[in-house]
Amino acid sequence: MRKFINKWTVLLAAIVLVGIAAAFVEDWHQLWTIASAPDNIPIVAMLFLVPFFTWMGVKQAVANDRLIGELEKDPKLAKTHHRKVEPWRPGWARELHVWPYLVRIEFLATVIVTVVLFIWSITLNAPLEEPANPNLTMNPSKAPWYFLGLQEMLVYFDPWIAGVVMPSIIMIGLMAFPYVDSNPLGNGYYTLKQRRFSVMMFGWGFLMWIALIVIGTFIRGPGWIWFWPGQTWDHNAVVFDKNIDLHDLIATSRIGKLLHLGFLSANPFKFIFGMLVVGGFYIIGALFFHWLMTVDFKRLSIRPWQWFPKNDFEEKILARTSLLQYLTFQFFAVSVLLALPVKLLLRLTLTIKYVWVTPWFNI
Repeated sequence: MRKFINKWTVLLAAIVLVGIAAAFVEDWHQLWTIASAPDNIPIVAMLFLVPFFTWMGVKQAVANDRLIGELEKDPKLAKTHHRKVEPWRPGWARELHVWPYLVRIEFLATVIVTVVLFIWSITLNAPLEEPANPNLTMNPSKAPWYFLGLQEMLVYFDPWIAGVVMPSIIMIGLMAFPYVDSNPLGNGYYTLKQRRFSVMMFGWGFLMWIALIVIGTFIRGPGWIWFWPGQTWDHNAVVFDKNIDLHDLIATSRIGKLLHLGFLSANPFKFIFGMLVVGGFYIIGALFFHWLMTVDFKRLSIRPWQWFPKNDFEEKILARTSLLQYLTFQFFAVSVLLALPVKLLLRLTLTIKYVWVTPWFNI
């Protein structure tokens, strides 16, 4: 009964959200034109497939965590159990061979994907356009969907930072994380209990990148101006937002004038100020991720103000981690997982362009 109510509650909430979103749509034709474009079909499909497969993975992980708890309470059961979510039954084989069980599933998946691609290629034209014409520029001019996240990053960072440094940090970080991880559990099966922090960090980064792609596809219009989904694109629209650097914002603010902080707009003070802000951000970010590593969310409470309860399992994993592994993770986590959303919010809410301005680079 509880599961039934939860499913209907989720369905009702989804219907209400869709209804609210539909109420704010001004131009259905334009929204359909964007969503039905051949090069945007993967993004529309991703909006449905990512939640579905995420739900499947979480469901399997919850079932595995429940099984892990049962086997931890009864060690004898672990020796006779089939080591799957379903208990072992008489007649089941203790081992399953790759042939034909796994190969059969892979072959069926290959056939299904091939049929889908054939139908896709027949029904939808490839998003090919005429040769580039310098006298006729597309507006908006957008990269392929898999590069839209990178193009959206150019709004919030210096071109050299967004085009070279950040992608390099992301790729190097993805290669380094397997060597940084000191948790031996969770290999070959879904689990949330044994990989809480890792799953949380991966989900954070993955959803953040998808959000950038969705923004670049449905929200960025002519002139790369922010248009809400369903809002009519106006090619003559002009945005009067004045982008300002952080040191200028503080120096020209009411408090800055009261405290005579105008010197922050001149060198070398703006260089030193930006360096202190970025350094403080890394320190605060490192403390934040350390808190996430050790906190036990089940014991968080306002009374008796128990905000920093320790998770024994995470503490044990952290003790296995070397200082080099710890610092490597902190650098990549703060530089990508925290700096990107913070800079995005600063730009969209306060129109802050750069936090640290130097003669060589701007952040």
